Amino acid sequence: MRYDDSKFDFMKHRRKFYAFSIIITLLGILTLAVFGLNRGVDFKAGTTLDISTGGKAITQEQALEITKAAGFEPAGNPIIGGDAGDRVTMRFDHVLNAEEVGKVEAGFKAAFGEGVSKEENTVDTELANEMAVKAIYAVLVASLGIIVYVSIRFEWRFAVAAVVALLHDAFIVISLFSILRLEVNLPFVAAILTIVGYSINDTIVIFDRIRENLRFAKAKTYEDLARVVNQSIWQTLTRSINTVLTVLIAAVLLCVMGSEAIRLFSLAMIMGLVAGMYSSIIIASPLWLILKTKSLNSKPKAAAQNG
Repeated sequence: MRYDDSKFDFMKHRRKFYAFSIIITLLGILTLAVFGLNRGVDFKAGTTLDISTGGKAITQEQALEITKAAGFEPAGNPIIGGDAGDRVTMRFDHVLNAEEVGKVEAGFKAAFGEGVSKEENTVDTELANEMAVKAIYAVLVASLGIIVYVSIRFEWRFAVAAVVALLHDAFIVISLFSILRLEVNLPFVAAILTIVGYSINDTIVIFDRIRENLRFAKAKTYEDLARVVNQSIWQTLTRSINTVLTVLIAAVLLCVMGSEAIRLFSLAMIMGLVAGMYSSIIIASPLWLILKTKSLNSKPKAAAQNG
C-alpha cells in the first residue's frame, strides 16, 4: 500500500503533540508535588467495614446517621450493594479498634436487628506503605518485561520507544487522578497494569507494520523514514481505533451503569485507553523515528573513520 501525501502527516506535527503531553505531565508533577495523590484506604492507614443488614434495605443517609451516632464519620459516602440493597461498605481514614468497631456494629443492630453481620478490613500505616511500594514495583517489572520482549522481537530502539510510551500512559492517568483529586486504590493499580497491556498491543501492531514496510523501502534519510512511519500508522489506524473503541465502550458502560466500587477503575481505564492509542501513534512512533534517524546519520561518519 503506497502512502498518500494528502493524508495527515503525523510526523510533521509531532512537536505539537509532544507539547500537549508535556503540559499535562508538568501539571501532574506540580499537582503531585503540592497535593500528592488522593490515596484510598488501600494505600493509607484506615478501616473498611462491610455490613450486611440481613435482607433489610438501607440507604446512604441511614448508614451515615448510624455511624455518626456512634461517634465516627466515614471518608466519603457509604456504598450500597447487595441484591436487596442490604449491604453497605464504609471506609474510615483512621484505624478503628475492636471497641470502636463494636460501637458501629451495635448501632446497626439497634436499627436493623440481630441479623446484622460485618466484615472488617484494616490497613495499618506500615502495610499501606508496603502496598504502595509494591504497586510501583509491579509497574516497573511489567515495563522491564516489555523491554526484554520488544528488544528480542524487534530492536532496542523499538523497546525504548515502547516503554517511554507506556510510562507516558501511566503517568498521564496518574496526573489526571491527581489533578482531579480522584481516589487511588488497588483497583486503580489493576487499571494501570491493564492499560499497559492494551497500550503495548497497539504499539506492537504499528511497530510490526513499520518493520515490515522497512523491508521494501530504501530508507536513507529522515524523510524516507518519516514516510514509512506515516504509511504504517495509516495502514494500522483503523484496526487500532476499532480495538480501543471496543474496550472503551465497555469501560464507559461500566463507569456509567456499574456500581460505585468499580467506577474509579472504569474511569482510569477510559483515560488510559485514550492515552494508550494516542501514545502509540504520537509518542512511540516519532520517538523511534528520532532514534533511527540518528543511527542513519552515524553510518557515514563510521564509514569515513574506518576508511
